[in-house]
Amino acid sequence: MLITALMPLLERYALGFDLIAGTDGSVTLTIIPRKAEGSAHSPETAEIRPISITASAVEIDAELGRGMEGALGQLITARKALGDQIAEQKQAAEEARTAAALAAKAKSAAVTKSAAPAEPAKTPASSAPPAAAKADEPASLW
Repeated sequence: MLITALMPLLERYALGFDLIAGTDGSVTLTIIPRKAEGSAHSPETAEIRPISITASAVEIDAELGRGMEGALGQLITARKALGDQIAEQKQAAEEARTAAALAAKAKSAAVTKSAAPAEPAKTPASSAPPAAAKADEPASLW
């Protein structure tokens, strides 16, 4: 039952196990996902966190016997979905990065090809007083 329950994880990872018997008759089963040899999939830290189950041996057997309907199966399904989401997000981010680089390159090329806009002609500031100015009165702004 254990191997059948873990097949979805085995499709994606290599697994390590640790079994510890408690003094009160409990058992702790720790499943440690690792990157599978030769796998192109590079798991994220969240994907390869160990899974620990502590209960009596009978309870662990019963839970594993539920397969994908049990808590371990649901956790495996959630982790697989998480791994798929992370891979999709990485792919989308890479595509966006590539598209942004291409757009920036095209914009840069368009700017260098177009002529620089001519500066408006500057009229020289006149130093002569206005025509209506009187020599004995200060200049008015109104």
